[in-house]
Amino acid sequence: MKVQKVGIPYKSLLSRETYDYSDSFKGEFVDKDNTIDILIISKAFFSTSPGWIGKLFTLRNKIVSVFGLKTGDKTKSKKELLQNFKGQIGEQVGIFKVFDRSDNEIVLGEDDRHLNFRVSLLLDQAISDKKHLIISTTVVFNNWFGNLYFLPVKPFHRIIVPVMLKSTIKAITV
Repeated sequence: MKVQKVGIPYKSLLSRETYDYSDSFKGEFVDKDNTIDILIISKAFFSTSPGWIGKLFTLRNKIVSVFGLKTGDKTKSKKELLQNFKGQIGEQVGIFKVFDRSDNEIVLGEDDRHLNFRVSLLLDQAISDKKHLIISTTVVFNNWFGNLYFLPVKPFHRIIVPVMLKSTIKAITV
């Protein structure tokens, strides 16, 4: 499956924001029965990442907890959270809170002392039964530490997002 680096789509809820960093990746898939919606995509996004990405998040959480940064709620299992996930504004899965939503997009993210980030999952109709999933990320640095924090994260981010896009599309089209 081909993943393409693109700009933030003008249709995205993120397009009306200002930010210090952004990226967007697009993948295409076929939905012959037109049954795949943004909630199905969101649940697949959270449940299909490769194990090495989970290990990186665990390492990240151990490191940033020393600095008092947010690491997500560990009291509920991810499986339980996803079963009950409705994609409503304010819902939380790990460090990802739903900030905005439309019929074909969910904007997730978190605000912290050092930076605020948003991740958009945008479902876009292409041609007939073909659809695009575009994952966009924006980051706003709140202080110098946010900029410093993101320096080592950025190269991993540019690898992780296309991998998660592929994993999500694979899960929803099986």
